Amino acid sequence: MTASDLKRGLVIQMNNAPCSVLEVSSQSPTARGGNTLIKTKFRNLLTGQVLNETFKSGDRVHEADYAKRKGQYLYADGEQGVFMDLENYEQFEVGGEVYDGVKGYLLDGTELTLGVYNEQVVTLEPAMIVELLVTETAPAIKNATAQAQTKEAILETGIALQVPSYLEAGERIKVDTRECRFVSRA
Repeated sequence: MTASDLKRGLVIQMNNAPCSVLEVSSQSPTARGGNTLIKTKFRNLLTGQVLNETFKSGDRVHEADYAKRKGQYLYADGEQGVFMDLENYEQFEVGGEVYDGVKGYLLDGTELTLGVYNEQVVTLEPAMIVELLVTETAPAIKNATAQAQTKEAILETGIALQVPSYLEAGERIKVDTRECRFVSRA
């Protein structure tokens, strides 16, 4: 493919690593005969590093050997999580920053999307909204103010986030996994 075919979300091969395209913009030349420049911002999926690169519109880029597969979180094993590919039932152990970024949203049996590169899981994408149980929170203060109050709540997976003051321990809530924020009661 050529650089002019790049789109946000595409995974390309750069410097022997899969890189996810975050932003793409084109800049037309002012001089006659000049090439259109394609400016990209991408994230290296192995290191997490965000880089900028500029291509000419005719430059060749290669798609990475990267596939998104349906997967399931099985259990935590120390500092790693064990995941299963739901297509071929192969199991993967994932640790480090890839696992740490999502482990607060995962319960045993949770389905998610596995990003696989060279038979190794390099990205984990949970559902955008997950339901979790509030295990502890401070009691609500009646008539404290006319404005909406929030308080910190600890969820069953161990993450802490701000919730409305009317929520009590034992209630199920919906959480946005992209921003780690309360959405609504479940």
